[in-house]
Amino acid sequence: MTTLLLALAGGAGAATRFLTDAVVARHNPFRVPLGTVVINVIGSFLLGLLTGLFALSSPDTTGGALKAVIGTGFCGGYTTFSTAMVEAARLWSAEGPGTGVRYATVTLAGSVTAAAVGLTIGRLLS
Repeated sequence: MTTLLLALAGGAGAATRFLTDAVVARHNPFRVPLGTVVINVIGSFLLGLLTGLFALSSPDTTGGALKAVIGTGFCGGYTTFSTAMVEAARLWSAEGPGTGVRYATVTLAGSVTAAAVGLTIGRLLS
């Protein structure tokens, strides 16, 4: 049952990523693929929040399957760091090394910061 829920959550995460990217793309005034940055920052925040809420708690209070379904399934399907790195390489090639490095740096720094904020909020709420 857990495997089925993981697959469904992964599909839901991927569908949410597609919709989020479409919305951001419609409103993106920049020449960089901003949707992927937004998606990875939001996904990192959610995973940090989940970790703060559940992973640090006693195994008896939350099910491991729920953590796996939300964390690995949904957040894994939603985030797309491989795409971010391909986009950074494409920007490096098309716009120059500076643009590619800045894009990768913003993606990484934003995602790590969002995960830390989510973790902090999750710990406060648990």
